[in-house]
Amino acid sequence: MKKKQELCLLPVLVAACLVSIMGGSPLPSPILIGPDKAYLNSKVVFQCRSPGSPPPNTYELLKDGNHLVATSNDLQDDQSAMFFLKISVTSEGSYHCRVTAGGNMGLSGTVRLQVVIPVSGTMVTSDPDPPILYEGLRLTLTCDVTKGSHLSYTWFYNRQEVTSSPTSPLTPLLLWPVGNTLVVERVTTKHAGNYSCIAGTRMQTNSRFSSSREITVRIKVYLSVPQISFTISKEGSSYHGNVTCRSSRGTPPVTFYLFLDDKEVGSDVATESLVAWFPVAMVPGRDMGAVRCAVESDAQRLTSRPLTLVVVPVGGSPKVDVEYLYRVDSKMAAARLQCLLSLGTFPFFSWSLNGSLLLHPSEGDSSHPSHALADGGRTLFLTEITLEDSGYYRCRARDSYDVTSAWVESQPVLVQVTEVATTTIEVMAIVFCCFLMLTLAGGVACVMRMLNRQRVKDDSVNISASSQIHFLCLTSLPDP
Repeated sequence: MKKKQELCLLPVLVAACLVSIMGGSPLPSPILIGPDKAYLNSKVVFQCRSPGSPPPNTYELLKDGNHLVATSNDLQDDQSAMFFLKISVTSEGSYHCRVTAGGNMGLSGTVRLQVVIPVSGTMVTSDPDPPILYEGLRLTLTCDVTKGSHLSYTWFYNRQEVTSSPTSPLTPLLLWPVGNTLVVERVTTKHAGNYSCIAGTRMQTNSRFSSSREITVRIKVYLSVPQISFTISKEGSSYHGNVTCRSSRGTPPVTFYLFLDDKEVGSDVATESLVAWFPVAMVPGRDMGAVRCAVESDAQRLTSRPLTLVVVPVGGSPKVDVEYLYRVDSKMAAARLQCLLSLGTFPFFSWSLNGSLLLHPSEGDSSHPSHALADGGRTLFLTEITLEDSGYYRCRARDSYDVTSAWVESQPVLVQVTEVATTTIEVMAIVFCCFLMLTLAGGVACVMRMLNRQRVKDDSVNISASSQIHFLCLTSLPDP
């Protein structure tokens, strides 16, 4: 650009040199006023002013050096000329004016004019197209226009402007626009939504903009390994099995397949959920084979673990296991009773207290608010242990799918409130202190006893030595 401007100024300098060589004195430099940008097919005005130039004056508007665009004569001492131009594609370039008066000439500075094509036909295109992709892949959005130049772009996500400000609520999404593109290197489900853009040309006056329609980006989630389970029901004298295949993650639609002993026996297309059900033949006590299910999307196919279709009827002798629960202050707070059953795939449990039946929650029990069942009725919680809750508890079980099946019952287990509390930390501390004091007292007594023994021993030695000295003294005396 700089070299081009220098080339444009070269004819101006040459003309000034010719004036100097010819002996004429140059006029004061005229002033050219005009726009730096103009829309295509619009009309603009260039004004050339030459204060201090006596009439008559000749004004010439030149483009890109010495290309004459228009001429105007000033005969009334107005000292200015107006040039009206209709902008075309070829109008872009560098303009200056030349003033001639009485054989003298003056040249103005240049005005660089850029031709702006008005923007229209703005749209958002995507890669991939359509904008449906799995999490972790790359997304590129482009703000395209049918025509336009000298454009700036603004992006919107769910009608919120995307900016590079660190305080923007969209900053965690890592949406960074570059030019007319918006790139997300690794999309997540948070990037799903509606995107749009605005392209426009900013000018001092008459700025123009064009908005695109919203484009919806959909992010698909990869499937998780399907989980398989089955249930059994009885209608009259017939039994019916139902296998459930379920994935916890994924994006519908997906297709589920059921295999029995590695042979496909059914399929189902889930369009709005990630679960499918398949009917199977079922006879209690008989091995009906191993089933697996598979789930398939346009990008994955995953298979579940195998599951053996065997329904074991309820049987054996149930046993009640009791566990007492205590508060921080070591006082009894609750009790947990579990019905341990050795046989039974689909058991239904029932509890009794002192021979009175405690109804199952599904049967609407409200007589014992301190009783709560969990784990399908296998566990009974006594949330408050009072004298009314004390007594003998039994559990019994039967097949949940057959109301006519026989019950098996446990032996009664006594659950009662006891006044004997467990040893508290305070009691333990007191006992420890007493033990420590007794130990210290015993140690002091032992030391005192040892000192007494040493004193007695020392006294015996002193008496023995005194007796020997006395004897020597007596034997050394002369006989009378």
